[in-house]
Amino acid sequence: MKTNIPCGLLFIFLLTLPANARASKANSLHATIVYDDVATDVSSAREEVGQLWITTVDLKRATRFEVKPQGVCRDELCFPLPKARREAFFHKDGGTPWFNMTAFADLVHQPVAHDAGLATWYFGLRSDQRQQLSSLQAPDFTLPDIHGKPYRLSDFRGKKILLVTWASW
Repeated sequence: MKTNIPCGLLFIFLLTLPANARASKANSLHATIVYDDVATDVSSAREEVGQLWITTVDLKRATRFEVKPQGVCRDELCFPLPKARREAFFHKDGGTPWFNMTAFADLVHQPVAHDAGLATWYFGLRSDQRQQLSSLQAPDFTLPDIHGKPYRLSDFRGKKILLVTWASW
């Protein structure tokens, strides 16, 4: 009976804490953020339901982005935050402003990889950084056949062709 009383008191104490205080104590962690292929150690990060929250000071240190009235910005590049979802990206706790890195990655179509064992978060290229095909039309080029006669790709426009390539490496 005596062992149940301290456990019960601890349970009551935890229930009296505000929800955000319980979450911040339970999920505080030291993390490594890899952004633009640069690793930055962050001593005060939070993981809440698979979301990585870092302070806005660490946001600038790890990514060179900062929260401004017009959105999340780095130099001339700004990503506006949806006003209706602002709390999904930004909140203050005890006077410290926190930013949700994974929600931002989702907003800018940036892949995220997380290794819980190493407390490491890798953020890949944003959609504005990736090169994509602007069309399905191949550029024109000229190649010789085995007898040395040159052929241009445009010579076969409108016809189906099969290109066979080989490399020694």
